[in-house]
Amino acid sequence: MTAVNTVTEPEARGVPPLRVAVAGMGAVGMRLVTELGAGLPGFELGAIAVRDIAAAREKLGDDYAATPIVNVDELEPFADVVIECLPASLLRQVVLPFVSAGKKAIVLSCGALLRNTDLIDVARDNGGQIIVPSGALLGLDAVTAAAEGQIRSVKMTTRKPVTGLVGAPYLVENNINIADIKEPLRVFSGTARQAAIGFPANLNVAVALSLAGLGPDNTLLDIWADPKLTRNTHHIEVDSDSASFSMSIENIPTDNPKTGRITALSVIAALKKLRAPLRVGT
Repeated sequence: MTAVNTVTEPEARGVPPLRVAVAGMGAVGMRLVTELGAGLPGFELGAIAVRDIAAAREKLGDDYAATPIVNVDELEPFADVVIECLPASLLRQVVLPFVSAGKKAIVLSCGALLRNTDLIDVARDNGGQIIVPSGALLGLDAVTAAAEGQIRSVKMTTRKPVTGLVGAPYLVENNINIADIKEPLRVFSGTARQAAIGFPANLNVAVALSLAGLGPDNTLLDIWADPKLTRNTHHIEVDSDSASFSMSIENIPTDNPKTGRITALSVIAALKKLRAPLRVGT
């Protein structure tokens, strides 16, 4: 029996591989480029978009000599699916050409979707699709299912190492200095929408949770900086008419302390579901 959520030799069945573009070569983007370049059944690496093409060529070396490396504006013709792994300010530039062409866009900077909600309308009107993977979170299936009934409340508490929060706009604008704290400090309490503005590189998970459930203005969030932590932790509590549940996760960070290792794996799992003969989960 083959593993679930996978594609078994689709080319042997006469199904052409899906061409996947990766926009960005940070911690997550580089992992995805490596996975696709190594050969992910049912998929091929169509192109890579970066801001510094020469630097990307040097970093990737001869193994990727045949892979197009282009500017973001040139990416759409090379792929059927794009994975957005760039700063939130570039989300629209990546996603719009793909959904306008009826293609799919897997979005990691989902906090920026709150400022670009018209992209959802463009996708709807043109047969495209925007996919927000689970990323560093868990339980989105349960929240999505509960949202088919009535959710009464959703609250998330995030605790991060100091290095995962330093430099966030909210901290800078409010003169909150966490560099030398010795004990855990709550640095934010508010809604997912407010967190998306104040912590654009840190709290996309909160926006993903809000999109699955009560929306960005009714999903509550506390953020703690903890000098004793080495992992990003999230605890979620949901109360609904179908179930009340809580869930916690501790994510091992990549070389970028703002990003967990599981984020790239979540994208790979989402990709595989696009072609899988058996899908597990909502």
